[in-house]
This record gives sequence, structure tokens and C-alpha cells, in this order.
Amino acid sequence: MLDLADAHTAVSSLSGKRILVTGGTTGIGRAIAVLLASEGARLHVCGRTPEHLADAVGRLNEVGAGAGTTVDLAEQGAPERYVKAASEWLGGLDVAVINAAIPAEGLSDMSDSDLRYAIATNFTAYLTSAHAAVEAIGEAGGDIVLIGSVSSHILGPGSTVYAGIKAGIAGFAEALRRELGPKNIRVTLVEPALTQSDMHYPDKDADAQKEMVRKDKMLRSEDIAVAVHYALTQPRRAVVQTVVVAPCISEE
Repeated sequence: MLDLADAHTAVSSLSGKRILVTGGTTGIGRAIAVLLASEGARLHVCGRTPEHLADAVGRLNEVGAGAGTTVDLAEQGAPERYVKAASEWLGGLDVAVINAAIPAEGLSDMSDSDLRYAIATNFTAYLTSAHAAVEAIGEAGGDIVLIGSVSSHILGPGSTVYAGIKAGIAGFAEALRRELGPKNIRVTLVEPALTQSDMHYPDKDADAQKEMVRKDKMLRSEDIAVAVHYALTQPRRAVVQTVVVAPCISEE
């Protein structure tokens, strides 16, 4: 008779894990938070819009336990304040999912202020959130999951700013993984391709996105959540370094 240990690896439970998700009120972040809460983790999320926050926290408490706050992570010191507040509510921190991001146009199509805001949100806040998370996780160890994008590999004339930032996140993730491994903190980079999100409005409204999903040309946010779940439930000896998730039918 085959022993299960001969056919499967040890799967880590998420029950009781203390997890924060930046940008966890809509799209990919919300899907991640809801899935992890449904697995027994305690979740704290943040977003910029009170209405989206109320909706997300309501859903978290339908499937598990969660709370959140509104914050603009582009503001100086905001990521550090958020991680501190979330960790205090959670009673510590085991996992930080750093996801909050906004769309960006081509470099020559953006104003100076919009460019700086995109960099502050999509890059600076990633690094400062990770820095604060490392301190909050401490010696007990844990996980940092960075949500990147295949835009770092698939380059187009309108993706200069977004692609440049996401390429920077990919390099940061690889180096951070090597830095934090000896400290028992795993670092995973998840790179989604085209995924349902309000980031695509108004070019692709909700109905258009649903049709693309139906035709296997776009991912659901829940597809990315499953990738994060997979990375977090592997045994501590294993780190899922990079996960790329793309639609079956690519329009690139």
C-alpha cells in the first residue's frame, strides 16, 4: 500500500496565520484576501476607497475574519504606518502580500506629477512595505509575496513606466529572496498576465472583461489568488521563487 508521504509533500496549513494584503479591497488583492481568509487565516487589508474597503471587509468576515483601513500608500511614511497598524490588529505578522498598484501610461503621455505618483505607489511603496514587513515578521520567520506583472517581460510602446517598474520589482524580489532566506523569510514573486481588474477601465469594462474570461483570453483574479495560496502552503524548506500565470489564449 502506498503511503501518502511517498506521493505528496507536506502541505502547510494557513489556519491562524496573520496576513496583510496591500491593495486588498479590489481585484487581485481582494481575491487573495478572500481565499486566504476562507482557509482560516486572519486578514488585514488596505485600499484607497472607503466603499471598496467596506465591501472587502464584509466579504472577509463572511468567509473568515478580517479588518482593514483606507490609506494612500504613495504618501511618505504610509506603508510603514499601515504595516504597523495591521500587525497590531493581527497580533503579529506571518505573511505580507504586497500588491497595491495603479495603471500607468507611456512615459511621454504622463505628466510629471502622475509619473511620480505611479512610482511612489508601484515601486517605492513596494520596497518600504517589504522593509516594514521584515521588521514585523521578525525572527519567527514568514513569507513576503510580491505581485508583479508579465509586463516586465512583454514590452510595448505604452508600457514604458509600468514595465520599468515591474522589471524593478522582479529584480528586487530575486535579490530579497537571497537576502532573507537565511532569516527564514521566503520571498515569492507572482507575475500575472491579463487579469480581470478595474485597472483596465474604461478601455475594457466589466462586461468586456467577462467575455474575455469566457473565451480564455483573460484570467480571473481568483486564478492569481490560487497561485499565492500554492506558494504559501508549501513546506518551509521549499520556496516558490516565481510564478507566472497567463491566459490560455494570449492576445500578445
